Amino acid sequence: LDEFDLEEARNRRVGTYSGGMRRRLDLAASLVGRPKVLFLDEPTTGLDPASRKALWSVVRSLVADETTVLLTTQYLEEADRLADVITMIDHDRVAAEGTPAQLKTDRGGQMLEIAVTSDGERREVQEIMARLGLAVPASAEPDGGPRVRAAIDGFGSLPQLFGEIHRAGVAVAGMSVEAPSLDDVFLSVTGGGR
Repeated sequence: LDEFDLEEARNRRVGTYSGGMRRRLDLAASLVGRPKVLFLDEPTTGLDPASRKALWSVVRSLVADETTVLLTTQYLEEADRLADVITMIDHDRVAAEGTPAQLKTDRGGQMLEIAVTSDGERREVQEIMARLGLAVPASAEPDGGPRVRAAIDGFGSLPQLFGEIHRAGVAVAGMSVEAPSLDDVFLSVTGGGR
């Protein structure tokens, strides 16, 4: 109970526990027998960021104590931080497998992200990228507004890309270049999602 930050709730009925407390209790109960192999199916679903980090710490300590942990998750950041080996499954088949670093390196190049001001501009940039042969794994509408991510191999294609974007009258709100994430790898190996 102490290890999972449940000591203060030890005399409370489990029915009064929050979702995060129940997840921690489930994990604590599964460790009572000190298993050599532990299967965790989506253990952080519904957890707040603090509880998620605490659970990650527990998983790391289990692995350090030589427990084999098989973890299923749809949170690829979680897999990137915790896994020694990742198997990506798409439609009941193995789409990719390797260490997080291998998967990202095999993806190659860098990821260019362009932020624009509207969905119409996002579609226009996607079409331009497709015409130029850039791999466009996904578009996103996160807090920062419409964006397009594309795989680039070096910076040689950027002058032509931005020339085309300028000629199309698209206002670029921002741009960044970074290493591909596991989300990018997954979208690439599965064909970009549904």
